[in-house]
Amino acid sequence: MNARSRWLMISVGLGILLNPLNSSMVSVAIPRLQNVFLLDFTVISWIIFSFYIASAIAQPVMGKASDLFGRRKIFLTGLIVAFVASLLAPLSPIFGWLIVFRIVQSIGTSMMVAVGMAIVRIHITEKQATALSVLSIFLSGAAAIGPFIGGVIIHWWGWPAIFFVNIPFVVMSFLLSWRHIPKDEPLTSVARGMSCRKWFDLIDASGILLFTVGLVALLTSLLSAKSSGQISLSNIMLGLIGFVLLVAFVRHELKAKSPFIPLRTFAEYPAMTWVNVEFMLVNVLFYSLFFGLPSYLQMVRHVNEFHTGILMLSLGLCSLVTSPIAGRWIDKSGPRPALLVSAILMTLGSVWIVTLNQTSPVISSCLALAAFGISNGLNNVGMQAALFKSSPKELIGVASGLFNTSRYLGTILSSLLIGIVMGGNFSFEGFRLLGIILTVVALSLVFMSRRRESRQLEESVVSPGSN
Repeated sequence: MNARSRWLMISVGLGILLNPLNSSMVSVAIPRLQNVFLLDFTVISWIIFSFYIASAIAQPVMGKASDLFGRRKIFLTGLIVAFVASLLAPLSPIFGWLIVFRIVQSIGTSMMVAVGMAIVRIHITEKQATALSVLSIFLSGAAAIGPFIGGVIIHWWGWPAIFFVNIPFVVMSFLLSWRHIPKDEPLTSVARGMSCRKWFDLIDASGILLFTVGLVALLTSLLSAKSSGQISLSNIMLGLIGFVLLVAFVRHELKAKSPFIPLRTFAEYPAMTWVNVEFMLVNVLFYSLFFGLPSYLQMVRHVNEFHTGILMLSLGLCSLVTSPIAGRWIDKSGPRPALLVSAILMTLGSVWIVTLNQTSPVISSCLALAAFGISNGLNNVGMQAALFKSSPKELIGVASGLFNTSRYLGTILSSLLIGIVMGGNFSFEGFRLLGIILTVVALSLVFMSRRRESRQLEESVVSPGSN
């Protein structure tokens, strides 16, 4: 790989790491934000919801936008948006403004993730697989060490530092990208002459609106009822509105020519659908621990942000070390054994959470973190391999988009689960109940993995006789 290609990878890598870095650093900041803004846990959890909902919408939309307006332009614009959001978020006078800037930050960083891989795929032709794997390290590495970085900088400089820390990355990425990302080919006349109506149809603006408003209404209804401890008429009405809008979203997506989430594909390819369901559950498990354990350590065990970040590092390091080993294992044996082991490890980690008590050594939480970290490394490779194995070649692009959607739905559901279980205050009893729920979900994953393995073995036995 020549010097030009290496600089291009660094330029893109410094930009795309901002999305996972900012989604993970906040896990250590939640208790501090709750104290600063004097809000209960369910309200503060919107700092997580808002980021993932915005990312789930922005990434596919910006991917389509890049085909019309140019990938270089979208990438550089994303850096500018992320810079402005990171600069203004710490100045937020109230929590509402912090959520607004958090959404803007999510959109900016999603613009880079949406086109970063495509830029490398187009402009680096030699050792392309190596280049893409390096970018994956930027993404997974940033997510893995985010809690550690967040814990260190919050301990020494306060919560605004988790936004200011983005600025050096943004500036370096912008300067390098301006110089090393080649300009796109001139836009076609179709792109230049496209009306706003056609553009809205292309990105499925109606579907996005139904999905966003319906999901936010339903989440608000559920969390408000849990936070107040009673179900009011307004909560019921808001929940019904959210449910109706989501049903309308499903009906709309089945008819749309360019759907935001191509639901027809799920119905046509059940094997691929089950992989996405499993991946969603995997992310529910992983992110419930990812966001729940730092709050447990700080609010229940009174561990400071610095030491919480160090403890969380065991999760990231186990994940990073396991991923390349998992790749070699899956190349030899396929994804089934790795995914089964991953589900068993998540079950053991969830059971370990249930066994913790208020006098357990804090360091013992590293056992649960290690179990989830290793399983995450196995899932990063195994689920992707299972997806490619179950998806028709002509639908790999669509399948990858659905795969990312499943990831975001899992993270949103994990935040909802924590918010419902904990209510207004994070407690030891709530954390133990969370562990019980995670154990049930993990056991269901073990069952699903075993069932998929048995079904595929039956198919392999039947197919030779049919030839």
